[in-house]
Amino acid sequence: MLDWNQYQKELGARLKELSGLSPDTLKGYMTLSGANKETTHLGEKTRQLISLAVAVTTRCDGCIVFHTEAAIKAGATKEEISEALGVAVGMNAGAALIYSTRVLDAYAAKTEHAATTAG
Repeated sequence: MLDWNQYQKELGARLKELSGLSPDTLKGYMTLSGANKETTHLGEKTRQLISLAVAVTTRCDGCIVFHTEAAIKAGATKEEISEALGVAVGMNAGAALIYSTRVLDAYAAKTEHAATTAG
């Protein structure tokens, strides 16, 4: 496993470097990241739990380390984080199941095409 504290420190340094090289990129990200942050419809803890679930589904280690820290600061418990991760696991499995039907659809289209061009 990673040394998450060291990884976050190193990542922060690289992001600072990127910010200097391409300030508009970081500024644009920060605008997107902060969208709807001022509303109280979800609350910071829920926002961070969603962020962690998405971080897992997108396999973003940097997102995991930053949003884990933010979730803890927002009062999320280990149990709440685990439940959010369970939702992410379910969504990944569900997405794989649903997308499996696309393979069957592609198979049908390809075999139908092959049958009509062979005959």
